[in-house]
Amino acid sequence: MSLQILINGLATGSIYALIATGFALIFNVLKFSNFSHGATMTAAAFTAFFLVSQKGMGLVPTLLAAGAAGACIALFGEFVGFRRILKNHSSATYFFVSSITLGTLYEGLVTIRVGSNFFNFPSFFETPTLDLGIIISTSDAIMFLISIAALLILGYIIQKTRLGRALRAVSFDRDTAQLMGIDSTRIIQLTFVISGVLAGFAGVFLGIKYTLYPTLGSLVVKGFIASVIGGLGSLPGAIIGAFLLGVVETGLLSVLGSGYSTIATFAIMLVFLLLRPQGIAGSNVQEKA
Repeated sequence: MSLQILINGLATGSIYALIATGFALIFNVLKFSNFSHGATMTAAAFTAFFLVSQKGMGLVPTLLAAGAAGACIALFGEFVGFRRILKNHSSATYFFVSSITLGTLYEGLVTIRVGSNFFNFPSFFETPTLDLGIIISTSDAIMFLISIAALLILGYIIQKTRLGRALRAVSFDRDTAQLMGIDSTRIIQLTFVISGVLAGFAGVFLGIKYTLYPTLGSLVVKGFIASVIGGLGSLPGAIIGAFLLGVVETGLLSVLGSGYSTIATFAIMLVFLLLRPQGIAGSNVQEKA
């Protein structure tokens, strides 16, 4: 594998890591998969596109707008859907139906607003490429650095702060954490907010790297595959799986083309499910029933 493919794969994997981490955060705390995450990503990216980027503002304001929009959308979904299901102690089937319904609603609203059109973010960088011995896309380099910074900040919050310790306690046992004085509802809301911010960042990055369209949220499957490869109950595993998926996918894309590379990535996920269902990180978490 050439160095150019490796670098491109790491840049792509950093975006997948944002998706996978946001996806895995919800699973880690509530032990169910939030399939509205992709639609949150799409809606947040479009919100930033129309509010900020069309006015000629730079990448940072666009990311801030997308992060804020993603946080609000995710918090709305937690309030109208998931909180009521949690209070009623519903089964995983209801969680699945609720997340799919919310995702369909978000995508429907986006489609009503923009139709089936494709949109391009403005060029945020005066120099499209960087010559560092090999040619690197400026957007890929910036997206990689911002993604890594966001993941490092999240890791610090989870491991070193009081909020992070509370989040880990709720993830381990929500009822016991509540008895120990932790407001589980607020921590769950915080989890959705963080997940929404990461979804907003990922939506903007995907829009820059590819293009912006109403069904962009379908790429959340990349985050799900990365989470499966890394281990659904593990945030570090999700990040490792995302970078591995990005590198492998980019390599397969150069060899097999776009159609077969997609099939191959799903085949890799199936192999992991058959041979190591707990993923690379070794976490073995069951969804709530």
